[in-house]
Amino acid sequence: MKNNDINKNRRPEWMEIISRYNIPDPVKSWWQIINSLGSYILLWVIMVKTIDISYWLTLGLSVFAAGFMVRTFIIFHDCGHGSFFKSAKLNRIVGIVTGFVVFTPFHKWTHDHKVHHQTVGNLDKRGIGDVKTLTVEEYSSLGRWQKLGYRLYRNPFFLFGIAPILLFTIQHRFTKKTMTFREKMYVHMTNLALITAVTLLIMAIGWKTYLLIQLPILYIATVHGVWLFYVQHQYRHVKWTESEGWDYKTIALNGSSLFKLPRLLNWFTGSIGYHHIHHLSPLIPNYNLVRCHKENAIFQEVKPLTFFSAFESLFLRLWDEKRQMLIRFNEVVKT
Repeated sequence: MKNNDINKNRRPEWMEIISRYNIPDPVKSWWQIINSLGSYILLWVIMVKTIDISYWLTLGLSVFAAGFMVRTFIIFHDCGHGSFFKSAKLNRIVGIVTGFVVFTPFHKWTHDHKVHHQTVGNLDKRGIGDVKTLTVEEYSSLGRWQKLGYRLYRNPFFLFGIAPILLFTIQHRFTKKTMTFREKMYVHMTNLALITAVTLLIMAIGWKTYLLIQLPILYIATVHGVWLFYVQHQYRHVKWTESEGWDYKTIALNGSSLFKLPRLLNWFTGSIGYHHIHHLSPLIPNYNLVRCHKENAIFQEVKPLTFFSAFESLFLRLWDEKRQMLIRFNEVVKT
């Protein structure tokens, strides 16, 4: 075989690298379930006990419970990718169970999220599993009321203050016309299971106690979860392109952020801030992402976002195709 034929058959270097981290460790996976889902349930029980002592104490504990809910969502997320266990069946079972806890139907979310991975950074395939973002040209062509609607949608108060809780409590409860009968049934079964679980909890502790505990946890967790997802693909020099220029590796490394968080926050978020590696290989379990980054210089070339520098993303609204970056409304160059 000629050398050029050998080179054609060889996998790229980055594929060789990530293949070493794609193997789930059952001990780490089960331990993560115990320290995440187990801690969440334990805190829930403690909060029930503290609500008659001091609701301020209960609210304080809700911050930590929300952290464990986010961490449980990461387990749910990994199961959707089939990366948390070697067994597809076990991934599906744990994904469904954790989906109940995080108020998210496993099969519906998994489908939409896979579409997100296949289309992220592609300007021609926006609309599924992403935050609505218009180009400067698209925004300029809108009517007055349409522009107002888009401005309201992209306002941080709505995007992070209202939309997250609506997404997880209401939008996730509905099916789509494009879904198969089986996919719709999974959504209805998830809703029925949630209704049953919530009803049993209310019967045990009362509706007022349930709401006073669950709503703060869910609100804090969803707000931070949506913010985390948002900043992974919405930052100043993110790479977006049309279909003809779309390249898997380039978009993974330059269209997904390296969001470096303080160690505790990184733990609660399952290291998903190393999103450039996650998009390069969704099969890497969350507990292998940091090691993959540290052990390979190719991934360290990505400029990181920090806890504070990421806040600029709050003000970015439009994709400027000429300057190839996200901009604020007041940065639009009028022609």
